[in-house]
Amino acid sequence: MSWIEEIDYQESKGKLRKIYDRIKGPGDYIDNILKVHSLRPYSLEGHMALYKYVLHNSTNDTPVHFLEALGVYVSMLNGCSYCVDHHYEGMKRLLNNDERAEKINSAFRENQPEQVFSAKECAVFEYARKLTLNPAKMIEEDVVNLRKLGLTDGEILEINQVVSYFCYANRTVLGLGVNTDGDILGLSPNDQTDDGNWSHS
Repeated sequence: MSWIEEIDYQESKGKLRKIYDRIKGPGDYIDNILKVHSLRPYSLEGHMALYKYVLHNSTNDTPVHFLEALGVYVSMLNGCSYCVDHHYEGMKRLLNNDERAEKINSAFRENQPEQVFSAKECAVFEYARKLTLNPAKMIEEDVVNLRKLGLTDGEILEINQVVSYFCYANRTVLGLGVNTDGDILGLSPNDQTDDGNWSHS
């Protein structure tokens, strides 16, 4: 559901149907954030490729539950409740620890990640906060500080791309009025061993 026309799975055809078949969840379900691209299937394909390769890639060194937490934090900063709701549920499922998930949620809402994360992890959230809210003020020292705490340049790139992806996704949602009506919260392309598997479960 959004402010623009969308094509449901049942009415889809051609390239759109082929992409829908790759990403659909139970009962031919398509997330609203993906369905909003339906008038331009190539846009949907680009979104899904970026999402899968940035957040759900088996070669990432950063644990996916931490990347999901980073996505929740960035989405909170951007005021995107849609992505907060979806990715909080995804993070909670991956953590398999409802109590810790709730503590993380509370710490983010109070903007105090240090309540539940290590100093090294908090530095990642500080980097994410600055990149989200003040991107033009980023300086080389922001990356150097992460490196000094033990992050590799590959891990820094992973973090940068997740923050950047969520800023993109948040603006897609907020700019087109995407809401969670009819959505199944927390589904994601969980098969990290197959880059081509975009199906949601």
